[in-house]
Amino acid sequence: MQAVRLFLFKRMSLDLFFQYLFAGITYGAIYAVVAIGFNIIYNATGIINFAQGEFVMLGGMISISLLQFLPLPWAIAGAVVLTMGIGALIEILFIRWLESPSVLRMIIITIGISILLRESALHIWGESIRSLPYFYGNEITTFNVGSVHLSPQVLWVITACALMVGGLQIFFKGTPIGREMRACAANRTAALLCGINARNMVTLSFMLSAGIGALAGCVMSPITYTQYDGGTSLAIKGFTVAILGGLGNSMAAVAAGILLGILEAFSVSVVPLAFQDAISITILLIILFVKPHGLFGSSEAARLKDF
Repeated sequence: MQAVRLFLFKRMSLDLFFQYLFAGITYGAIYAVVAIGFNIIYNATGIINFAQGEFVMLGGMISISLLQFLPLPWAIAGAVVLTMGIGALIEILFIRWLESPSVLRMIIITIGISILLRESALHIWGESIRSLPYFYGNEITTFNVGSVHLSPQVLWVITACALMVGGLQIFFKGTPIGREMRACAANRTAALLCGINARNMVTLSFMLSAGIGALAGCVMSPITYTQYDGGTSLAIKGFTVAILGGLGNSMAAVAAGILLGILEAFSVSVVPLAFQDAISITILLIILFVKPHGLFGSSEAARLKDF
């Protein structure tokens, strides 16, 4: 291990170190938003939605299609609204009618939904890789942070993810609907006795999860590009981050997402790029074996505190 460290320090200049660091933070912010989508649905329903990655993919694909007819901001807004509608439709068609389903049944259903969305995207958009234009400038436009050259799109990604996380916290803790969703997460039976429509709260959780996933898919599209099967890898990494932070703990998912992103970014110096997904899976397995509730404590406590 010491030999590896010495090898890395010899090869890696300070500029390259910060380049990897910013890349890790950028991708980590995206992973955190995907993980928060997992947490929103889990807190409201106890369901782990393995189709969350497909919401990100749909946001990117729909916005690219709408861009042919609308300006970029309206194309993104339209993609978010349409993806939220798809999320609501999924809950109404596949989830709402179930009565106390087992965990295994829900896993199979959400994986089936993921496959359905992915194959539908393949038939609609084909296998080609697409992307939105850069929100400012183009791929060669950069700005300097010290001696590090960064694309302005990196700031768009980090800012959008930060606004989503902050906006969700304000929504859940500062609005009546948000407090009703927290009540359903804490005790669904008590919420029903207080007159809260729990079914509508579940539908709203799917809509919120789909909406933030779609917005993340739009802001990351110019950097990472978008393809019909891109949601699978994001779902794996988002789920890894959700477990790493403690399933249900949305604020911890931010720290966990950045941690995973940085680990992946620096791993390029050690392992080939093709093995980056293996890093996420390895971390997931280690956490599940060593500390199933994640690095930040009990998932039940997180459901009451941070949702």
